[in-house]
Amino acid sequence: MQTANPRRGYVLGLIAYGLWGLFPIYFKALQSVPAMEIIVQRVLWSAVFAVLTLLVWKHPGWWKALVDNPKRFLILMCSGSLIAGNWLVYVWAVNNGRMLEASLGYYINPLVNVLLGMLLLGERLRRLQWIAVGLAVIGVAQQLWRVGSLPWVSLALALSFAFYGLIRKKAPVAALPGLLVETWLLLPLALGWLLFHGDAMTAQAAFWPTPVGLLLIAAGPVTLVPLLCFTAAARDLPYATLGFLQYMAPTLVLALAVTFYGEHLSTANLIAFGFIWMALAVYSVDVWQVLRRNR
Repeated sequence: MQTANPRRGYVLGLIAYGLWGLFPIYFKALQSVPAMEIIVQRVLWSAVFAVLTLLVWKHPGWWKALVDNPKRFLILMCSGSLIAGNWLVYVWAVNNGRMLEASLGYYINPLVNVLLGMLLLGERLRRLQWIAVGLAVIGVAQQLWRVGSLPWVSLALALSFAFYGLIRKKAPVAALPGLLVETWLLLPLALGWLLFHGDAMTAQAAFWPTPVGLLLIAAGPVTLVPLLCFTAAARDLPYATLGFLQYMAPTLVLALAVTFYGEHLSTANLIAFGFIWMALAVYSVDVWQVLRRNR
């Protein structure tokens, strides 16, 4: 099992969350395609591109390690189901004018990460980290107050991705082979869906050089690159730290929702935004102090 490298983890985490924050641009371009069809094509083309990537980026012995430990297939089936459900809810939210709710879900998610890290992984927070958590809770509470109740979109996104990250952090499988197995375990379901929905627009468009078809084929690398970065970062960083990096993605989604897609940003949104960035600033100071002491 490879040694944790926090510096590499921070870089990969920033890349992953930056790309995820820009995802609405891609999914808005596919707004005419139903969410379920987009997910089926994501599974299909992610499986294809994962194989191609593994041919270039070698992982000797990964298949034997899985075969010798069959329980790992069950673990990856669970994580694959969680991430597919997360994709479905997210795509539906983006293409149905619910980007602010999606953003809220990913603001809540780091708090779920911290909770899981403490309860299940035995992680402990330092004083500045507790202050950062408190500021983040206030920011999320502002978001919840604006909505009036906890929306199901936000809950589904926060919980599914938190448990996905937890499973992938603990699973003794490298990032790329793990993603390959996840997508290939889902592939029979995706092909079965296409078989019984032969008249679906993407069942044909994805295999022809049309704008929609090319965008759907691009779902492979678009899905694969940030997930690879995330799963690798999850093995290099404490789970609570990984959770705070995630604020980058919902902030970008929030900015896109308001700036380009006409969703309303209220005073409560601005207050929450300010508290969350204060939390990030405090947490960044703590991380900098720890790195300086280690050096």
